[in-house]
Parts: sequence; C-alpha cells; structure tokens
Amino acid sequence: MIKKTIPVNGGKLTIQIPTQLNELRLGQLMQMQDTSNLTDLDAIHILSGVPLQELKNVSSFMDLQQFSEPIATLAHEIKYLYNAEAIPKQITFLIEGKPRTVQVIKNLSVEPAGAFLAARDLIADEINAHINQYGEADWKDQFNPSLKLCSQILAHYFYTRATGMPYDEYQAAAFTEQVEQLPVTDALPIARYFFLSYPNLSKPKTGFWQHLLQRLNKKQASASLKNSDTSMPSMPWPVVM
Repeated sequence: MIKKTIPVNGGKLTIQIPTQLNELRLGQLMQMQDTSNLTDLDAIHILSGVPLQELKNVSSFMDLQQFSEPIATLAHEIKYLYNAEAIPKQITFLIEGKPRTVQVIKNLSVEPAGAFLAARDLIADEINAHINQYGEADWKDQFNPSLKLCSQILAHYFYTRATGMPYDEYQAAAFTEQVEQLPVTDALPIARYFFLSYPNLSKPKTGFWQHLLQRLNKKQASASLKNSDTSMPSMPWPVVM
C-alpha cells in the first residue's frame, strides 16, 4: 500500500491505495471496469475509497500525480493475471465478521447440484457467446469473461462451504458481495480455471427432455415397422414443451 497525507481546502486528506495485486480486491477492479471514461481521479477514488467530492477539494492536482505510477503498474500486472495458470489452494472469506478459510477443490461437479447447475449455465452461456463470435477453433484464444460473471461463478461455487448453509440459489447470488472482497490474485485464476476446464458444459442445442423424446420416437418407429401388418395405428408420443 502507498499512503499519503495531502492538503485540501480547509485541512488534510489521507489517501491509501494498493501497490500490489494481492492488495487489490475483485470488487474494486469490477468498479473500474464498469466506469466509462475512467479518469485518474476516478481510479484514485475507487482504489482508496475516498469520496470523489473530497478528492476534488485537494489543493493541487499535482499532489495526486504521485499515485499515477502505482495505478499504471497495477493496470499492467492485471493483464498478466488473466493468464495465470496457478490457482490458490485455499482462500479466506469474512463471514459475519469472522475469517473463514476454505479449500479450493478443482472439481466443480462435487458441489451441491444446484450450484453445479447454476455455474454450468453461466459458464456455458459465456463460452457459447465467444464461440458464436470467434468460432469453434479460436474462442479460447479470445476468451476474456467479464468480472461480473467471474464473481457470480465463484459465489455459487463457494457459498455452501464458506457459510456452512444449505445451497440456495438466491442466497448464493447475494454472496457475490463477499466474493468481491477477495484479492484479484485469488479470484481471477480460480474463475478462469473453471471457464477453461469445462468447455464441455456448453449448453446442448436440445435439452434432456427433447433427447428423451427423440429416443422414444425412434423406438416407436421401430415398433411400428414390426407391427405394420396390424390395423391399429400407433399413437404418437406427446410433444414435450
């Protein structure tokens, strides 16, 4: 962290911002990504938590220039973090004011079924969107999921083990607030691992019930051919909506 006290109109203001990636929270990075036409003042506001209006009351803008280099360094390092292959073995959440450390299991399918299904659909939607845009062969090279989606995946993945509560889709979705407090050095590699490890989770063009219906119709057609010498017509299977 870099911490500086600078003069403002009517007093002094202490500003502290991260200088290393493990000090940068996922929520801060999300906020920067979502801010259109991000200025230096916006970046300092997001990274320090100091209200924007207070920053505007700094006596001299030159006093804020000392934060420019640390911010530029963070931005440069984030580009490489997206390609990090190593994932942490455990991470720590703050649950009701108390730290809770959980192990990072590399198999999404061992989570509660509801978490698996929710995360699978989120992953599949994002992968399919990239396949549609870049093609089947090149989507991995262009893959860069949104930070919001990364947060949602991790919320479903960690909710039950971090809280000890039974899985609930709505509560898991709300758990993104805790996920966004994670260091980006923990959150992004884990999210990226799941996205790239589960390309087979892309949504099928035909759902389970449609697959079942097709199989039943094939059996019915086969039976109809065998019984074609009878006068009783075979009944069609009902359409599953």
